[in-house]
Amino acid sequence: MFGVVVRPELQPLDHAIDGLTGLDVDTLHPHAAADTLVELRREQARLAAVEARLVDAVERTRPWAESNYRSTATWLAASDNTAVGEARARVRTSRRLRTMPATRAALAAGDITWAHAERLAELNAADTAAAFAEAEEFLVGQARSMRWTDFTKAAAYWLRLAREDTDPDPDKTDRERRRVSLHDGLRGTGLLDGELTPVCKATVGTELERLEHQLFEADWAEARVRLGAKATVADLARTPAQRRHDALMEMAVRSATAPADGKRPKPLVTVLVGYSRFQDVCELADGTVLSPVTVGSLLEEADIERIVFDGPSRVLDLGQARSFTGAARRAVEVRDRRCTGEGCDVPAHRCQVDHVLRYSAGGPTHPDNGKAKCGWCNRARERPRPPSTRPYPDDGLKCLELARARLRDRILHDPMWGDDALVLDEP
Repeated sequence: MFGVVVRPELQPLDHAIDGLTGLDVDTLHPHAAADTLVELRREQARLAAVEARLVDAVERTRPWAESNYRSTATWLAASDNTAVGEARARVRTSRRLRTMPATRAALAAGDITWAHAERLAELNAADTAAAFAEAEEFLVGQARSMRWTDFTKAAAYWLRLAREDTDPDPDKTDRERRRVSLHDGLRGTGLLDGELTPVCKATVGTELERLEHQLFEADWAEARVRLGAKATVADLARTPAQRRHDALMEMAVRSATAPADGKRPKPLVTVLVGYSRFQDVCELADGTVLSPVTVGSLLEEADIERIVFDGPSRVLDLGQARSFTGAARRAVEVRDRRCTGEGCDVPAHRCQVDHVLRYSAGGPTHPDNGKAKCGWCNRARERPRPPSTRPYPDDGLKCLELARARLRDRILHDPMWGDDALVLDEP
């Protein structure tokens, strides 16, 4: 992938690495192995300093343009088949190091790592460059002497103070960027993504950590009962990431039970039988399909309902459902899947159930007489959109004339289009 080293500047390094690859680490004393590892990481930092200088030189001279690459990052990623995002970060940090002499010197000496250099480069942004130039020596000293967690906290504190001089509300950007999204993954799983404000991160993180610790204690007690004093962390039933997942689930459950009339939520599992399309299908209320094994594990904490189909739209038996959900409504939700309005795909569990034959006209409240309609589509049925009064020409020539007239008016009156030379001539 990288080819053979032919540059005379790098050949001594290549030979030295050849010697290191033949090192028999099993023959080293443990302390010698540890010391060698530390010194190797120091040399890696020094090499990172040389790499940054080379990246900056390529960025300035742009030799990759002759091969039609779009940027240094795309060329760099293609040279060793790495991610473009990682290459962009490397180029961005190398570019900022141009104006960071103290950081470059510390990195070249192996006193700080590339991770420290990246964090310091983040502080050297356009709006804080002047303040950073004055404080660089101090910040590099913090990077040399502090543990990583303390250093990152000190860097964040410095950045906040530096931005307060130019922005009276430095937290505004964090508030505007706050977001949480729950995307659909494979097999009905969910992908959680987002960015929390500092206050939200502290609040959610503290509670998540507290609940995760409770689950850890429960897992540890179970392992001790099962294995006795021989139990180790590796014997726990869940990994830390799995415990955090379950802790998040517990947070949602406790939120649902917090109100005075709150009840511990139970998943509603629907078993569909009788129609080949739904043969042996089990699903949650939102349509997520579950395996019979998962349904079996939920028998003690879920509500189970049965819906029997005769063909694609005829419900024979509604079984027993939760009273507040309503068996008739569930049958319509399962059958229709989504809003039945034209071009509407709102999930059925978020829709209203509308009578096809109005109740006032004697229509029964039965699945055969129900349709899933979202609020907008349901209201549109009661208040149909008035017919348009806009003129529509009868033939293609009039349509062309109307389009020309509208474009001409846009050019004459819209500042974005305000160029008299663009006014179309009459046909």
